[in-house]
Amino acid sequence: MNRQHPIDDTRLLELLHAYLDARYRWQHRDDWHDIVIGLPTPGLDLRYPDVASFGAISAWNPMSEPRTAVENRRADKALEAELTAMGLAHMPGFASAIDRSWREPSWVVLGMPLDAFDALARRYGQLGTLWWLRETPVRLRMDARRPAGLEGDAHVDWLR
Repeated sequence: MNRQHPIDDTRLLELLHAYLDARYRWQHRDDWHDIVIGLPTPGLDLRYPDVASFGAISAWNPMSEPRTAVENRRADKALEAELTAMGLAHMPGFASAIDRSWREPSWVVLGMPLDAFDALARRYGQLGTLWWLRETPVRLRMDARRPAGLEGDAHVDWLR
């Protein structure tokens, strides 16, 4: 997706804080398990001992701009089909604001190399994704430039 216009620093900071404060989860059978930015995911590490990396990606609301449910579901199905066609193991994931004002299905992808993961996120217009190596803290990846004056965050990668 090509961006129509860059996101201004004020909006980017709002979105950064929303992503950092959000709740992320992955599903195994009927149970949902937490993914927390800045912490490892021992449940995934134990369940998938041969997987080197994990990523959480959505196709909903590119660049955090709301779209209709029909558009979002269509994009989600396309993302799932692409993950399947690439032969990548994946499972349902979910992200939501603490107050549930925003909720979004996603996919947790197993073993996808970082460069391929970032390229996939860009194809689906995702500003924020999660990616991490096994037994290491989850990292938020922001496909934007760091806003002026923002100090570093140990668990955020700025990609531009």
